[in-house]
Amino acid sequence: MSVGDIAGLIAAIAFVLLVGVLAVPLVKLGRVLDEARTSVKELTDHSVPILDEAAATVASTNAQLANVDTVTTAAAHMSENLSALTSLFAATVGGPMVKVAAFSYAVRRAFGGLTGDRGSSR
Repeated sequence: MSVGDIAGLIAAIAFVLLVGVLAVPLVKLGRVLDEARTSVKELTDHSVPILDEAAATVASTNAQLANVDTVTTAAAHMSENLSALTSLFAATVGGPMVKVAAFSYAVRRAFGGLTGDRGSSR
């Protein structure tokens, strides 16, 4: 063997050792990537049902809000109707009722004046 052959053999052995030393971190990196892939898969498997449940909850909440809106609208209409009814009652019955009260007061005063009992009617 010549000196060049021995140098080539040493260079080949050094290259094989270099490849072996670099292969260990690459294998460890491969294991880390496998674990990361597994973790992402588990995270996805657990988050999809949560998202489905959240979507169902939002849909249910929207339905309940629509019901509340309906009740609120009905209450507003009922309040308007009650206000109109009160106004109608006051306009229809209020005026004549005041006249009847005034007439009855006048009649009591008149009868009180005939009997001479003016002090007790006040």
